Amino acid sequence: MAEQFFGITDTGKLRDNNEDAFIAQSSDGLIIACVIDGVGGYEGGEVAAAIAKESVLSTFKQKPVDINGAMRNAFAEANEKIYTGKLEGGKNNSMACVLTLAVTDVRNNKFYYAHVGDTRLYLFRDQSLIKITKDQSFVGFLEDSGRLSEAEAMSHPKRNEINKALGFDPTANLAADYMETGESPFLPGDAILLCSDGLTDMITASQITSILLKKTTLDQKCRELIAAANNAGGKDNITAVLVLNNKKPAKPELKKPVLVKKQQAQVKEPIKPAPKQQPLPPPVSKKKGNNGGVIILLGILCLVFLGGFIWQWWKHNKTSPSITPAERKERNAEEIRLQTFINTAASDTIRLDATSLGTNITLTDTLWIRRDTLYLTGSRSTVIRKDENFGDGPAIVITPQCRYVEIDSISLQGFQVGILASNHTVLQLKNVQFKNCSTAVAYKVQPDSLFITNLFKRSNTGSDNSIEKTANSNQ
Repeated sequence: MAEQFFGITDTGKLRDNNEDAFIAQSSDGLIIACVIDGVGGYEGGEVAAAIAKESVLSTFKQKPVDINGAMRNAFAEANEKIYTGKLEGGKNNSMACVLTLAVTDVRNNKFYYAHVGDTRLYLFRDQSLIKITKDQSFVGFLEDSGRLSEAEAMSHPKRNEINKALGFDPTANLAADYMETGESPFLPGDAILLCSDGLTDMITASQITSILLKKTTLDQKCRELIAAANNAGGKDNITAVLVLNNKKPAKPELKKPVLVKKQQAQVKEPIKPAPKQQPLPPPVSKKKGNNGGVIILLGILCLVFLGGFIWQWWKHNKTSPSITPAERKERNAEEIRLQTFINTAASDTIRLDATSLGTNITLTDTLWIRRDTLYLTGSRSTVIRKDENFGDGPAIVITPQCRYVEIDSISLQGFQVGILASNHTVLQLKNVQFKNCSTAVAYKVQPDSLFITNLFKRSNTGSDNSIEKTANSNQ
């Protein structure tokens, strides 16, 4: 288990104290990874970070039934304790902290996360670094929306001004959108990186990627990240935590059917030459020639008759009005408009609401997502349901060319498969419900011949949001 995670923190070159804290440990089958950045004075930041760390550790002493709910409770408890500490006055009257928490279930290839502030969570998959969390600051918003480049954001004078933190507001835990939460598949070979802004303010995403690509241990990678940030100036405390899914994909299984086929072919090959060595008398060959002519003639007549029959059948059905409506799927205006928005919208964000695309959409055919990045956001009342003529296909198909898809606050109802995605895609689901769906999410791990799918099915004992995972293999 120790080979799967590592964390480290460093004071940096300009600070005298370290207001960062981190968690990197296993607990009851889960890996708890957290990076906390204290705010509010020389000692206040350290106290706030320590309070948040203790709240997370006490919450995850045992594996909770509802991981998302447990993360929210840990954040709410820390927020209340920090705010109460501020009211006591003294030198800690402005303390607060920002943090990112990831709870990884490697056994079931999945991780959950919660986030407040400008610490970050990255997913490293297929040699690509993908930023999962969004910085809750004005500069972070400008960067995430594309209005500022990474270099411009790193040097912005208001880079460290945050608008959300634990300890700011005693009722923050009551607001559903105060903290960012989500969950994602964590496939064999994937890694996640949690870090403070002391790292990301000093080195770029490409520099981080180059370090993670190296064939070194998690310990060495983390230490090299810290060293790179210090070499770039080390203006703040620096913290990094890495978690690895070190399970190996079951690729060798693909060779088994090939080997069997080759062995069967080698057994049959010596039998084939036997008929060639048997002598064939001239009388026999003549009889075959005579019978062959008759057979050819009969075959030609049969083909002519069959061709005429097919022509008449095609001509009849072409003009028959009764078959055409049954074969065509007439798509309704709402789904046509939604598919058009997905294909052509200039922005990566598409919102489903009553003023644009509507909150109640019925599908007669599958929605296809072929763009690089998409944020599909609804409201609590947004429902996508299956038409009676839909069939057994998935409601949404995400093609391999998609790198990141986030679906938020949407309910999928009545489909055989809710979402079918490629293993190349990072899929984030937030407040998504699957009602009367046999399979919620299916993943294609091998897109060519052998498919190993990770299926997430609704639990029969849980709530509408509860999801359990099974694994199947189809060829």
